[in-house]
Amino acid sequence: MSDSKHKQSASLISLIVVLFFSGCLNEIPEIIIEPEPPEEDAWRAYSVVAPVDTGINPYHIHFQTNDTLPSWFLDDFGVTLVCDLSDEGSWEERVEADRESCWNKIVYDDIVYFEGTRIIGAMGEEGWSETPILDDPNDGHGTAVTGAVLDGNPDAVIFFLEGFDGVRRAAEHPMVDIITTSFGPIASVPVSGIEDDTEYAVNEMGKLHTGACDNTASTCVQDSTGGPPWSIGISGFQEDGDRGKVMHCSGTAPDIVADWTQYLPDHDSIDGYHDTSGTSFATPRTAGILSFVIQELRNQTNDFGSGGRNGSLVFGENFSVTNYDIRRSMEKASYFPSFSEYDPGENEGPCQTGTPISPVAPYTQTGWGVVDPTVSQSMIDDLIGLSSLSDKSFDCETYMDSVMVAREAYW
Repeated sequence: MSDSKHKQSASLISLIVVLFFSGCLNEIPEIIIEPEPPEEDAWRAYSVVAPVDTGINPYHIHFQTNDTLPSWFLDDFGVTLVCDLSDEGSWEERVEADRESCWNKIVYDDIVYFEGTRIIGAMGEEGWSETPILDDPNDGHGTAVTGAVLDGNPDAVIFFLEGFDGVRRAAEHPMVDIITTSFGPIASVPVSGIEDDTEYAVNEMGKLHTGACDNTASTCVQDSTGGPPWSIGISGFQEDGDRGKVMHCSGTAPDIVADWTQYLPDHDSIDGYHDTSGTSFATPRTAGILSFVIQELRNQTNDFGSGGRNGSLVFGENFSVTNYDIRRSMEKASYFPSFSEYDPGENEGPCQTGTPISPVAPYTQTGWGVVDPTVSQSMIDDLIGLSSLSDKSFDCETYMDSVMVAREAYW
């Protein structure tokens, strides 16, 4: 930091000397040099993921961190309320202890930071629950979804929107990189949903959107969450289990597939976890993996901002990457598991139709392929220019292009 200060001072002195000898001293414009932030305010490159769901349990150890968000970041983000949550007693006792100082204060216009975490929350719609932002005692979907994001990128900053109408609020926030949604009509019934808001987020604001395909074998093309061509539609794939690597009963013709069953945090405890399955969790895990790629690209190119800027999600020193660049790199980095990784043992889990990945035309099952943490580095190397990824086979590219044509025609 001291070296850059010396360079800055030298540049200013040189400018004054040049102006002096050119006889233009009387016409010197006002020179404003922005002060460097204090060293204690310096932070790292980061990425912001916005899950839109039922609510979140910020008391859980899965979300606790020593990496407190700096005050300048909270100001830039528009935080209006900081909640210093209780750390003593059971989950129920902590919630009750914080009602007056936190939960009962929250109104729709608030953006709330939960101290000791990297979670910022807001109401996506008024009246969604009795206690704003906090996960519904009878649900827990949003807590598990957010846990899956952090399994993909433990350092992600979370902007949690409670209520399904929160997609627009996430789309409009300039610092959000990725919106992830895991809800929609059962069996992908062709009805309108969030497509207008996700289109705005991707095509106008330069963000990425990951959307869950249905947990049935219905095609994802007409699904309002994962079907629009600007969205990344995600189906389920069992990474590890009694039958090895298998496809599960979830939407066909997706963009990619991701982990179906995960071990995720409970919504009504401090440290409890549970196994849960579905595209609802494959989708946010993918969002976390993509946010890790964005974060690392920013780190390597000295980009300390977030969101779509100048049409790019990464806008570093002599370097920029768009949302399309990241999506295309993901498509090329994804992979097809081998048929040999299937074990015809006892089927497991709530979905009893696990099938092996076919060695012939696997893309008809998986779309572009599997996205898991192992593809991150190849994406980073590809996007930074160290090692370019190759296109998929002609048959795969042709098939996936035909699926995209159908999606574009439908939407």
